[in-house]
Amino acid sequence: MICGNYHSAMKKHIKYFVIAIYLTLNQTAGFGQDLKVTPLTFNDAYERMTQNSHVLKRANFEINEKEAERKAAFGLHAPRVFVTANAIQMADPLTLDLTPVRDAINPLYETLGKYGNFSGVPNPDPNTSGVMPILPDNISTQVLRTKIQEGQTKMNAGEWDKMIQEKQFATVNANFIWPLYTGGKINAANKASQIYEEEAGLQKEQKQGELLSELVTRYYGLVLAEQACKVREQVSEAMKKHLFDSQKLSEQGQIAKVEFLHAQVAHSDADRELKKANREATIVKRALQNTMAIGDSNEFVPASQLFILKSIEDENIFIQMALKNNPQLKHVDSKRELAATGVKLEKSNYLPTVALTGTYDLANKDLSPYIPDWMVGVGLNWSLFEGNARHRKLQAARFKEDQVEQAGLKAEEDIKTVIKKLHQQLGMQVEQLEELDKTLEFAKTYVDSRDKAFHEGLSTSTELVDANLLLAKVKIERLQALYNFDVSLANLLQVCGSPDLFLEYQTSNQAITESI
Repeated sequence: MICGNYHSAMKKHIKYFVIAIYLTLNQTAGFGQDLKVTPLTFNDAYERMTQNSHVLKRANFEINEKEAERKAAFGLHAPRVFVTANAIQMADPLTLDLTPVRDAINPLYETLGKYGNFSGVPNPDPNTSGVMPILPDNISTQVLRTKIQEGQTKMNAGEWDKMIQEKQFATVNANFIWPLYTGGKINAANKASQIYEEEAGLQKEQKQGELLSELVTRYYGLVLAEQACKVREQVSEAMKKHLFDSQKLSEQGQIAKVEFLHAQVAHSDADRELKKANREATIVKRALQNTMAIGDSNEFVPASQLFILKSIEDENIFIQMALKNNPQLKHVDSKRELAATGVKLEKSNYLPTVALTGTYDLANKDLSPYIPDWMVGVGLNWSLFEGNARHRKLQAARFKEDQVEQAGLKAEEDIKTVIKKLHQQLGMQVEQLEELDKTLEFAKTYVDSRDKAFHEGLSTSTELVDANLLLAKVKIERLQALYNFDVSLANLLQVCGSPDLFLEYQTSNQAITESI
């Protein structure tokens, strides 16, 4: 009779419970008609991240910057044309005083103009030159003395203190310098700029790998959080049912009141854990939105599931992949090239620099007329001694090469160690999952047996609650093992320099997915 009343009351309660759920769902559906929730696969999340990521956009701008610098360095081969303007004030004008020359020549003019005797002067008259081609000596002397006296007069009247340059003048010149030989400096600068551009590309590649690992951590972290919420919902529903059963059994006197009180505590704890799980899922979701660089208004649910691979390649394959593709090792290679270029640059300081130069006078004011309008020339600059500084700088550049070499060897060993560690973690998660599969079956059987025993009065509320909590714990540990596998796989592929392979592993035939 008691059991009949119990089952009748339970059916009535379930009926009301179903009706309440139906009404709640209808109200929720009506309230949320305008709220569109989009299923989001991991590939979709990856596309959004690559399109919106501020980190990748910054990396692209850095690549553009280094590309512009490389093109600027190439311009060092071309001539440099520029305009200069100068306004100059000197203390005194530049003059050339030739009066000592005049004074030295003047006595000779005076002597020859008064006392000189000359002969053999050609007859300048064409009418008489045929009869008398040479003037007589007296006439020749008179003619030449006259000419000498005229020359002396002009010489004394001339400007013997000559102005060369006014003390104030201004010029506007067009100039060019064209390096013909720099000992390798220009080639070294171009090589260095090319290496910097390649390094910017490697930085972007490394950032992409880091972002993919971050996306895996947060996307599958959200999947894990939502799956954990479902587990907590299952526990909450089980505790709600247990509370109802305990209440009826307590009212009928089949169990002690303390058992009913314990069921109330368990139900309260289950609700609290469910709310906590929902809050944690919200936090992880916000972090994922941050990684994808999308706003809070974008409502979505993760459509991809946690997965594990049936088998994974040997660690040596991943090591070889890393030695070939790892951005950090590529970065070390570029540093090697940069260090070698630095050595060549320091060696070029021992060699001369040869350049073609030219100047053209575009405009001037009060510039000396003796200055030419244009000049072209070849110049050489060769530093022969700099106090042993060049030798020390060359030594420093060679030490830099040794540093980079040792850094490369250390990086290789570190990467090998990390790959071995991550590969072991993958194997460990596979083993954990296999053991948890067995434990899960035991836990389910244990819950069923405890539930049956409780209704028969052979088990306490505490034992049934503990059985349900144990089952929830095993389920969450299984989900955690899957999540750890996915994160370790993403980190492994990032270290290998092939993070995009994660997308292939995720959808391969080797992938085994699971959800609650």
